[in-house]
Amino acid sequence: MSTKILICDDSALARKQMARALPSGLTDQVLFAQDGEEALTILRNGEAELLFLDLNMPGLDGYQVLEHIRKEDLPVLTIVVSGDIQPEARERVRKLGAIDFIKKPTSTELVAKLLQEYGFFRSEELSALAAQNDSFLKSSRTPEISVSLAEYLQETANVAMGRSSDLLARLLRVFVKQPIPKVAFIASSELHMAISSAGTGNTFSAVCQGFTGAGLAGEALLLFDDASFEEMAELLHYEGVEGDAINVEVLMDMSSILFGAFLNGVSDQLDIKLGLGHPTVLGQHRPINELLEHHSTREEQLLCLEICYTIENRDIRCDMLVLFTEDSVPFLEKRLEYLVD
Repeated sequence: MSTKILICDDSALARKQMARALPSGLTDQVLFAQDGEEALTILRNGEAELLFLDLNMPGLDGYQVLEHIRKEDLPVLTIVVSGDIQPEARERVRKLGAIDFIKKPTSTELVAKLLQEYGFFRSEELSALAAQNDSFLKSSRTPEISVSLAEYLQETANVAMGRSSDLLARLLRVFVKQPIPKVAFIASSELHMAISSAGTGNTFSAVCQGFTGAGLAGEALLLFDDASFEEMAELLHYEGVEGDAINVEVLMDMSSILFGAFLNGVSDQLDIKLGLGHPTVLGQHRPINELLEHHSTREEQLLCLEICYTIENRDIRCDMLVLFTEDSVPFLEKRLEYLVD
């Protein structure tokens, strides 16, 4: 049985991982798309019967691709593969026509099981192929897709962000919009220039927490827009606390939710254990450059991950920065080399 498969994901690493997860009997006709527009072009030409679709992409995201597929009645079955594991995300894609949802990183066993359930393999074919090939659940040919360190870290951050957003969404009963994480090498003294919120003129409050692990060290910073405190306090059901005291409680609660889930997501993917320091309030109601002035005298180059969390239908925004030291880069490069071999 031969099935024309399309894998759509803006991450080169995710495309490679998804292709590796396919059973060997389905790897002969695999196409790749780096964004929603490219995927729709392939589908309109009738070149794919099964689509593995990411949600979080620049331009047309996965939700919009699903809307086009339904509106244009394109003949394809879609399985969403995403790091956004919020219950609402799963519900939304099913309403838009996706037949199933797989969380990242993908599981080869789960992919094979789903493909069997949906008729892309019959059980007797699975048994025959497995008897002929001991590595049946592994792809017989992995596409030649190069992956840079920045792309690797962006996908790692994407999966970790999905975990932290899912925890936040479940605790507050909201839907957290998923941005595309940003990855950059930047001088410590210029850190504030790389932050999306830096030019808005708003004031922020910030908390930081250091972390260390085997080959890794750095700190996580949460920059919370002061205009968001009132609504966040309402969602957290604070009562009887006012002024700066409630702001500190919001900062500490948000950092506990987001730092823990995100850093655990990173450590699980890197297969290491990260030790966390105590959270510290850097300052309140100040411009970003002032909050980050403790970095301004350091000459070190930092590897910076930036994630901007916003809550749908709420005026709530915060930026999380995860900063790795220069000394962490060799370890991350080795992990990437191991992963893509």
